[in-house]
Amino acid sequence: MTKSTKVFLGLLGLYAFLAAINLYLPMGSLSALVPQAQQLPAPKIVIALASAGIVLVIYGLLGYLGLFLSRKLGWPDLLDSRVSNRRRFLTPLILGVSLGVILIVGDLIFSQFNGFGRFIHPPFPTSLVASAAAGIGEEIIFRLFFISFWVWLFSSVILKGRWQNKIFWVVAILSALAFAIGHYPGLLLILGFKSAAAIPLALHIEIISFNGLIGLVCAYYFRKAGFLAAVGIHFWTDIVWHVLWGLF
Repeated sequence: MTKSTKVFLGLLGLYAFLAAINLYLPMGSLSALVPQAQQLPAPKIVIALASAGIVLVIYGLLGYLGLFLSRKLGWPDLLDSRVSNRRRFLTPLILGVSLGVILIVGDLIFSQFNGFGRFIHPPFPTSLVASAAAGIGEEIIFRLFFISFWVWLFSSVILKGRWQNKIFWVVAILSALAFAIGHYPGLLLILGFKSAAAIPLALHIEIISFNGLIGLVCAYYFRKAGFLAAVGIHFWTDIVWHVLWGLF
């Protein structure tokens, strides 16, 4: 087992742990907005263990497949020697902080006419746990698996290694859109809308543009510097956006 694989399994284990403890964390004002969360179908410990198990099985299988396919495509591994620690850790930190600031400024602007106002953030320390969990879990699904699988299928299998760069960008855009759309169920619950059709156009634009931007940047650095870089960008963006800005 390579060091990169061990790091991936460590991230997976951390994500499973965070998914399990999430039920025990405070939700603050979100508890009043999502009263259904108070009516659990089973004891918390059962749901926590089930959540951890789902993460280990589903995210583990899809993530490992994505890791395998990304290697076949020739993209950098998690601890690839071709990638400097500066590009693997420092650049994602700078980009994440920058994206977080862009989200804050954008939300302040959109809140004036999006029909809802400023986005609601989970309280601390829930925001910290959510940032780490999203940075790992969403990057496994939308970057490591989604992009690696579809680029491998079309470029390596169907087109016999041709047009990888063009296919990557098409898939990266689709991944960013899927990433944005994947936030809608939770947002509908939190924002109180009965369906996506009830969401004002300005709020649609805000949701898709914010998440789409994050998705594209993470996709680019996933291929350029490896999965850890994508996780780092996502994590530091959420730290600024959800944790630091959420404290205000």
